[in-house]
Amino acid sequence: MEIAFAASVYPTNVKRVIYEIRPHSSKLVTNKRRSFHNKFLCSVAVAPDRNRVSEVELENKKHNLLLAVQDTQRGLAATADERSIIEEALVSVEGYNMGAPLDMAVLDGTWRLQYTSAPDVVVLLEAAARLPFFQVGQIFQKFECRDQLRGGVIRNVVRWSIPNLLEEQEGATLVVSAKFDVVSVRNIYLQFEEIKVQDINISEQLQALIAPALLPRSFLSLQILQFLRTFRAQVPVRNPGTGRRSVGGLYYLSYLDQNMLLGRAVGGGGVFVFTKAQPLEL
Repeated sequence: MEIAFAASVYPTNVKRVIYEIRPHSSKLVTNKRRSFHNKFLCSVAVAPDRNRVSEVELENKKHNLLLAVQDTQRGLAATADERSIIEEALVSVEGYNMGAPLDMAVLDGTWRLQYTSAPDVVVLLEAAARLPFFQVGQIFQKFECRDQLRGGVIRNVVRWSIPNLLEEQEGATLVVSAKFDVVSVRNIYLQFEEIKVQDINISEQLQALIAPALLPRSFLSLQILQFLRTFRAQVPVRNPGTGRRSVGGLYYLSYLDQNMLLGRAVGGGGVFVFTKAQPLEL
């Protein structure tokens, strides 16, 4: 019946028609293979890169965290609702490398404070907001631990000023130094060493008062200026009555990468959001 059907469709030359339609064309097979190969390549090209997507999501979450803290004056003006939003954004970022060991080479360097809920820092910001004769500039944490495996030195640096006496924002520098040891994957143990005041930059008004530019500057006035510019006061931190170094407690570094550092003072001491800053010479 198949032959008869072929003959009815192609009455002129049945044998020729059968010869032409039976063999598989090598060109056709090649085209089919190429088509399948192209489809396979296309499917590979559009397959999602999970690592890339994860990095984009992480950067978005970090950006959202910085947006949330942007108008809070480093935590001073944050409302209860804003603190809740910030905490949620912070936890969202913390989840990305939670439990990973600290990379000391990444931690080493200077970090600028963007936000905190720590009472001892907030009270400093409140004093600057209320007192007309006191200003607080940038606040940093400087880690010195690049070549260390289990610890190093941390310096809390506060730029402050007294209007009309010292230069604006950076009239003087307060440095609180501590040694730290890594006691677990993410916890460091602080032991404060000393408090130091340095880098006194007196204002032009005070310089003019001490040594007027229009009058010959005496040896005494020049000595006073030199003393103020090079003044440095160091006070060791000790427990009263024991003579032992004071203990700063535990500090949990909850997130760390090349441009962001998040920390929590263990025991309800507040949270910290830092971003990487230019190297700070002390």
